[in-house]
Amino acid sequence: MKAYTRYLTICSNKKVEIVNITEKVKEAVKASQIKEGLCLVNSMHITSSVFINDEEEGLEKDFINWLEELAPYDFHRWAHNQTGEDNAHAHLKRTIMGREVVIAITKGELDLGLWEEIFYGEFDGLRNKKVLIKIIGE
Repeated sequence: MKAYTRYLTICSNKKVEIVNITEKVKEAVKASQIKEGLCLVNSMHITSSVFINDEEEGLEKDFINWLEELAPYDFHRWAHNQTGEDNAHAHLKRTIMGREVVIAITKGELDLGLWEEIFYGEFDGLRNKKVLIKIIGE
């Protein structure tokens, strides 16, 4: 079995942002030369997420608004913020959206559904963060 690793560095333009990383993951799959296997994509930070969904501007806004309703930025609401941080909301949003995705590789391509795209969700941005792409297979 072969393995391939690539790290993406993402610096969001906003404190909270959703970034489509599908093409970057596809480039890594191609570079790996793995034809049949699995591709793990995960955020290496506890205030950001990787998830799969549809690429649609309205849906992106809906995710951000929904997450803000569930875990609003409210300094005094969250106990974590009393430790000197102000990003409790970002930790909670990450937990809701998940840490990683695993996608099958079939015939050298990501085996995504018709409308599926891979997204990086940033919930405490404006600084560099890493995403791991780990591909294993033959």
